Parts: sequence; structure tokens; C-alpha cells
Amino acid sequence: MSFRLVVLVSGSGTNLQALLDATASDAFGARVVAVGADRHGIEGLTRAERAGVPTFVEQVSDHADRDEWDENLAVRIAEHKPDLVVSAGFMKILGPRVLAAFPVVNTHPALLPAFPGAHAVRDALAYGVRLTGCTVHLVDTGVDTGPVIAQEAVAVREGDDEETLHERIKTVERRLLVEVVGRMARDGWTVTGRTVRIGRTGEPGGAGRTGREESFQQCQEPGGTK
Repeated sequence: MSFRLVVLVSGSGTNLQALLDATASDAFGARVVAVGADRHGIEGLTRAERAGVPTFVEQVSDHADRDEWDENLAVRIAEHKPDLVVSAGFMKILGPRVLAAFPVVNTHPALLPAFPGAHAVRDALAYGVRLTGCTVHLVDTGVDTGPVIAQEAVAVREGDDEETLHERIKTVERRLLVEVVGRMARDGWTVTGRTVRIGRTGEPGGAGRTGREESFQQCQEPGGTK
């Protein structure tokens, strides 16, 4: 059975499209089984629908509080039994229920731990760095604090503004995300402390996260254990 991905989006879905294009080949070793969003009417959902991928929306405003939203999002994700969740431009901080149930990969437009947060490109330019880049990392309960999986540098050019620099970073980010997700799908991964290793032989990976089935069972009912 192919490795199953659920992708979360909030906007145009360019990273999602890169994954949809890559997973069209059986050699990639994974397929997108669902796309979730935190709002209606976005291009990311349209991209999924064009590809014939099921979609769902969980808006924070539809719930009494963030805890209830987190609980319901976890249930909706669990319905698709993913091996990995990819946060692809998803602009909400995931809560403890989702993070306890699923391994989640995210991208960030800086070389973490430098310049975390929502304005990484702007902050890098303001600091005057000559080199920035992008990071693919596992998500934890902090903001851009999860273990790093892969990084790639992008030079800051003379005359760059936030838009031009961010566009070059996003080009690298899409390619790096596809490469990392493909390797995780085909080769598995292990996490020891803050070190993520991809591959079954102790190279950077190993067997996938354990306890996934139990986590899914806990998420099947909204009243399950957090």
C-alpha cells in the first residue's frame, strides 16, 4: 500500500501542487489522500479538487475554542489514515491533539533556528544577513522549534526586497519539501532527541513513528483522550 499523505493548506497551495505533481508517479512512493484547510474558497482546495483528491475544511470560527478546533481537526485527519501530515502553507498553529496523533512536517523560509515566526524573510533582510534559506522540519508544540530534517541555503542578492527574496526561497522550498517527503515515504525515519534520520540503516531515517494506529483510534471520537 502506498504511503499516505494528508496535506494542510491555507492559501494558493503551490507546495501542495508540487506534491501532487510528484505523487503522480508511482516511483515517488506516496500519494495525497486528502487536503484539509482552515478556510473555504482558496486555490489550494481548488488544486486538490482538480486532482480528484478529497478535501475538508475546519475553521477555528466554527468552534467554541481552539481546543475544540484541534480536537475536530484531529478527527478529520484521522479519517484518512495518513502516515504523514504535511503543513504546506497552513497558517494555523497545530494543537496538542493533532501533534500527539500524527507526525507533521512543515517548511519555513529561513535557516532555523534563525528567524522563526511569520516574518522570517523580512527579519532576515532587516538583520542584514548575506545568506538565508529554507528549512523542512518536524512540527512540535513550539513555533518553528521542531527537529530539523533538511535545510538549503539561498543567497541574499544586492537589491533584494522581501518579495524577490521570498520568491527564490519558495522555489527551493518546494523542491526540498518534495525530496524530503519522498525520502521519508520510501525509506522511513527515526527521531532521536533533535536528530531526524531518514533511511532504514541508521543513515539520516529508520522505521516510521510507532503507535500511529493507537493514536488514530484515540482520534476517532471527539471525546477521545487528548
